[in-house]
Amino acid sequence: MSDAVQPTAAEVRAAAEAVKTALDRHLAAVERRSGEDDPAVYEAFNQLAAAAEAYDELLYDRYDEVTPFEIPGAEDTLPPYTGPEEPSALSVLIRRDYAVAEPQRLLAQARRIEAADDEAGTEASGTVHGALGLLFGEFEPDEIASRHKEFGLEEGDSTLWVTAADEPAEPGEWLQAPFDQVDSQRVVCRFDVSAVFDDEMDDDLDDEDDLDEDADDVDDLDDEIETDVDGVDGPEDLEPLDAERRR
Repeated sequence: MSDAVQPTAAEVRAAAEAVKTALDRHLAAVERRSGEDDPAVYEAFNQLAAAAEAYDELLYDRYDEVTPFEIPGAEDTLPPYTGPEEPSALSVLIRRDYAVAEPQRLLAQARRIEAADDEAGTEASGTVHGALGLLFGEFEPDEIASRHKEFGLEEGDSTLWVTAADEPAEPGEWLQAPFDQVDSQRVVCRFDVSAVFDDEMDDDLDDEDDLDEDADDVDDLDDEIETDVDGVDGPEDLEPLDAERRR
């Protein structure tokens, strides 16, 4: 921390009071909510999040302390839906990320496409840029998604947004800037795929495996104890003690 930028104790106190006020406003908005996606609740939530974040920063700068609060960012949640209740049109926005994991495999696939096209007048398959153009020009995006390993690609994150519209767009209306006018408040639903979720599931599975292994160890120990007990029919089954052990 730098003394030159340290907030005063009064500023920290004021930020704490702002959190209390925002908390009261949020509770009041929740108590008066008019529906599941009440804009007043959403606004109060954002105000509370901003106040809590400001207080946390000032508290750390002044006292080197933090709060136990974790407020999700705006990117973690969609705003309330304000589109038509019965949309007459919709747009499906899809983003899929890939890494070019095996360029030689990609180039080989592009050469096959080029060789099968008798009318091809250029050798676009000689570069990764050209090979990608051939690949996505030949196959539908869904087919590439299902066969990405064959094409030397490695799948990254993907998301699909379904947005509502009042009426279909005119032909060519948005082609120059297809993704510039997305209204997040008209998103009917969205579906995300990410390795982040796989990692979380793997962690959960690892925890379950640990528990299963512990349970198996206990079962094995029980079996050993039962075997030892069942196997003792009389004194002749016991291992004789040697002289050293008897002492």
